[in-house]
Amino acid sequence: MNQRRIAWTIWGLSVAFTAGYVVVNSLAKGVNIGEYAFTVFAVLLYSTVGALITSRQAANRVGLLFAWVGLSASISLFAGSYATLAQQRDLPLLAAAAWVGRVGFVAMFGPLAFLFLIFPTGRPPSRRWGWLLRVMLVAYAVVMIGFALTPGPLEAGFAELPRPVANPIGLPSSWKLSIEAITTVTGLVLVLGAVTSVLSLIQRYRRAARLERQQIRWLAFLGVFLGIVLLLSFGLIATGAINDQGIVSGLAFYAFIIGVFLGIPTVCGIAILRHGLWDLDVVVKKTVQYGVVALVLVAVFLVFAIGVGRTVIEADASTIVASVAMGIAFWPVVRLARRAADRLVYGRRATPYEVLSEFAERVGGTYSIEDVLPRMAQLLGEATGARAARVWLRIGNEMRAEASWPPDVPTTPNVAVRGDELPDFGDDDAFEVRHQGELLGALTVSVAANDPMNPTKDKLARDMAAQAGLVLRNVRLIQDLRESRRRIVSAQDERARTLERNIHDGAQQQLVALSVKLRLAAGLLERDPAKARAMLEELQGQTTETLEDLRDLARGIYPPLLADKGLPAALEAQARKSPVPVTVHPDGVGRYRQDVESAVYFCCLEALNNVAKYADASSVEIRLRQSDGELRFEVADDGRGFDTASGNAGTGLQGMADRLDAIGGNLEVASAAGAGTTVTGWLPVAEAG
Repeated sequence: MNQRRIAWTIWGLSVAFTAGYVVVNSLAKGVNIGEYAFTVFAVLLYSTVGALITSRQAANRVGLLFAWVGLSASISLFAGSYATLAQQRDLPLLAAAAWVGRVGFVAMFGPLAFLFLIFPTGRPPSRRWGWLLRVMLVAYAVVMIGFALTPGPLEAGFAELPRPVANPIGLPSSWKLSIEAITTVTGLVLVLGAVTSVLSLIQRYRRAARLERQQIRWLAFLGVFLGIVLLLSFGLIATGAINDQGIVSGLAFYAFIIGVFLGIPTVCGIAILRHGLWDLDVVVKKTVQYGVVALVLVAVFLVFAIGVGRTVIEADASTIVASVAMGIAFWPVVRLARRAADRLVYGRRATPYEVLSEFAERVGGTYSIEDVLPRMAQLLGEATGARAARVWLRIGNEMRAEASWPPDVPTTPNVAVRGDELPDFGDDDAFEVRHQGELLGALTVSVAANDPMNPTKDKLARDMAAQAGLVLRNVRLIQDLRESRRRIVSAQDERARTLERNIHDGAQQQLVALSVKLRLAAGLLERDPAKARAMLEELQGQTTETLEDLRDLARGIYPPLLADKGLPAALEAQARKSPVPVTVHPDGVGRYRQDVESAVYFCCLEALNNVAKYADASSVEIRLRQSDGELRFEVADDGRGFDTASGNAGTGLQGMADRLDAIGGNLEVASAAGAGTTVTGWLPVAEAG
């Protein structure tokens, strides 16, 4: 029989014995709806959680532990209630039922001592802790045997027997002290083992991954709560502030009982089965907040009702004064409790709400790279308690770390981006930043091993990443604008230097030579007229050549043919000069604004230059087309192509994109190795008429 079947079989037996308890106890003591509701719910909760854990995780012994607790409790309840009924009505098996009720009662509580040692995986955290598990198992078995064989009257667990019943299998009475001593010692070993196993849980927490830490924190939260309840009740009784029959001690007792019988299976079930759906930080914060409020208000009430009432005013008036004092103190206490809860949960870090609020305020004030991105990194790092936080901006096919916190963290090299997927940032936790579906950048944090990411930090970082989309969009636009301006200025400077060099090396030298020859010709007019005429004819030819050179330089600025005849004629003239055969398909395009024609013309020339330099093509086609208010051009070659994802497009294509972008156009490059290249551009136009 596999463990799942065992767990559900135990669950079925628990249901059956619990139902029997309700029936038999009703006959013995009458109907008590409140008692039945709590008892039945607690027993079935243990059994059900145990069966569910075993069904989902067959190797997890926590499930069988809870199932055993539920079965032992149901058997003890049924046997104890039957023993009570049997004593009332002289039914058979009285002693046996009382014995089973006693042993079942001990068997119910014993397994809870193992919980800290095996939670949440069902195994000790390491082999070194296995010895403690074996010692505790032996102690548990000895305790069970000792209670089963102790001579004398039986205390039948949950039963209330008016007359004592002797242990039917008890050893001789002379052995009683020895058995009780052994049982006490082994019981103490079991308790000490349970306390020691808390250390194993701490060790497991330090070594655990993120999700397992969250599971452990649920049980630790309940353990701290139960410990505080016990210390509070014992402290109040020890100081004499409230006797053991008081209201507060009664409330503490019921809180402890509820925590043990309902809290333990609920918390462990949540942690093991559905731990990813609850954020424990919020639970802790709210519990601390309202716990502090309740304690302070109770203290205020007691001070005014007891202290002031006894010394100054009568009892009725003191109650009124105490109530007024509680009302006055309520809101200050709430604020104090909120701060205390925030400090406990988040430490010195700001709360997630404060972080997002400050970030939104910062975004609303400015989009400056120098201010927003470093502040974003600082807020992210301080809020998550990270060793380092970085804001990455996607530029082209790589991620660049634009801002880091703290400022003295080592610089990080750029990270390559493939497609639209978030790249690998190594050991850092990364959160993508998108806007309108486009990957714009990322936020990364490097956390310490003793303070890893948890669901609260993860959610905070994702919320910041969601808000950062619009910021990085604007930052990248500013970056692109700066880069575009830099490239335009650089291109203008380079063109000016080229023009200056061409004029200096070409037209200027020719004009200097013409000037010298003109002076020589002027000196020959009187001495040798014939030679002077020949020199003037030569100068006329050189002047024509110089004029052609100047026209060629002027065409580099704005071709006269483009201004006179338009795009088709200018491109066909350049096509005739190309070393690669070029075919122009004008498709009936007309005339356009000067800036539009100039942009298309020079983009096509740049594409032809790239073909001549790099493509090794045998033919090129230039297509022009206007439709739906757009002028489109396409330069396609059959050359060797290149990988557009490599980021090696060159400055020529970037200059073409900048030129089109300046007048509202776009550029697209399609290429693949061995499949040629197609450069397509489009921009809004209206015909010049």
